[in-house]
Amino acid sequence: MNTNNRSNYLSGFVPFALAAFLVGIIGGFTTVLGPAFVKSLNLDYNNTTWTALAMAISTATGAPILGKLGDVIGRRTTLLIGIAVFLLGNVLTAVAPSLLFMLIARFIVGIGSAAIAPVVMSYIVTDFPPEKQAKGFSLYMLISSCAVIFGPTLGGLLIEFYGWRIMMWVCVAICAFVFLLCLLIPINASSKQNNLKGFDKLGALFVFIFFGILLCVPSFGQNFGWKSNLFILILIAAVLSFFGLLFAEKRAENPILQWNFMKRKVFIFSVLALFLTQGLMQANMTNIIVFVNYTQPENTVISGYAISIMYIGMALGSVLIGPLADKYEPKYVLTGSLTLTGIGCALMLLFTTDSSVVLLAASLGILGFGLGGNATIFMKAVLSGVPNETAGSGTGTYGLFRDLAAPLGVAVFVPLFTNRVAANVESGLTETVSAVNSIKLISFIEIICVAIGIFIVFLLPRIYKKNKGVSI
Repeated sequence: MNTNNRSNYLSGFVPFALAAFLVGIIGGFTTVLGPAFVKSLNLDYNNTTWTALAMAISTATGAPILGKLGDVIGRRTTLLIGIAVFLLGNVLTAVAPSLLFMLIARFIVGIGSAAIAPVVMSYIVTDFPPEKQAKGFSLYMLISSCAVIFGPTLGGLLIEFYGWRIMMWVCVAICAFVFLLCLLIPINASSKQNNLKGFDKLGALFVFIFFGILLCVPSFGQNFGWKSNLFILILIAAVLSFFGLLFAEKRAENPILQWNFMKRKVFIFSVLALFLTQGLMQANMTNIIVFVNYTQPENTVISGYAISIMYIGMALGSVLIGPLADKYEPKYVLTGSLTLTGIGCALMLLFTTDSSVVLLAASLGILGFGLGGNATIFMKAVLSGVPNETAGSGTGTYGLFRDLAAPLGVAVFVPLFTNRVAANVESGLTETVSAVNSIKLISFIEIICVAIGIFIVFLLPRIYKKNKGVSI
């Protein structure tokens, strides 16, 4: 697509912006869902891992599959199907009577989210002018983050006064309204459309199986034991499915995963840094909610306020830090934003049994400011130069690894936190003191991860050559 056809790129972005807003605002409301749900069923708090993991698996593994499908059936169809599935999943969540039913419902929500995100990013890649793409990704992050800002607080208040099911019916109403709007607004369908003949179905199956199992490995190890039969079984399944994926993708004429796109240094190092840093976002949100439940069980709203501050920070970071990647070398800008994430994690070392909302908000707010900048800059660096005809597949492939980062953070750090609390309680410490000790251990480990992430960023190839512009 040439630049002349991009004059109306902002007006064409409206339905995609609505979809990004939808995923963001519902995500904000449901950050407080897991702990409230397990509490209402008198389940252990470590079951929040499974509710988060169920959605994370389908969100991450579905991204490259549904992104590639978007290249085939077009953006409009993919976007509307994604919102409809997202709506269905939230309806099922609202009526969930058991943990198993809730896991299925959250899995369906993740499928809807996996269909929406790649078409939003692919529109920015193909329809925004190249010199505006960093600002486009900043706009995307701004919409998503702003939509989430009030969600945790409002969600916490709704749960406090009416219960988590009423909160979910509010989410259902929002989903239905956005679906009707997107149904009525014309959607740019400029992406290539073909029939499904030759679609890499076997590759799609193994992408789903392997990466889904991969997400389960750390959770199974920490919850059932690294030497348990169940963990060994899941590990064997991961290895077998990995070789199945290699076999399927090697034979495919048009594979789901874009290997030429993935083998670049900028992709490899960016993904490594993502795993070490962006995964902290989801883990810290969940851990701080559970931390407050352990230490201040009578105050169910305080963590919601703190998480809202985090998303304000993300919105500001995406606007103030992200666009700097259009002017300055991204890896130097990333160093600054990653340092901020480290400071946010370091403030967790100051947490006590009666930590104020100010300290919680400062920790998550600074962390969010850094994460907002990181996310925008990584998208700019990795997605520049993706061909229009495979934009959905390329953004979906990146989305897979981006979305794997957060749930792996949850899968590692949430069980580490809750299981260590349980172990300390068994050794004779009180639950509140155990929670403080555990959150400080998490903070120390995360600071080390951020430091390694900064080192990896310095290994990134230069994006800009002096006096020659973009070099990707």
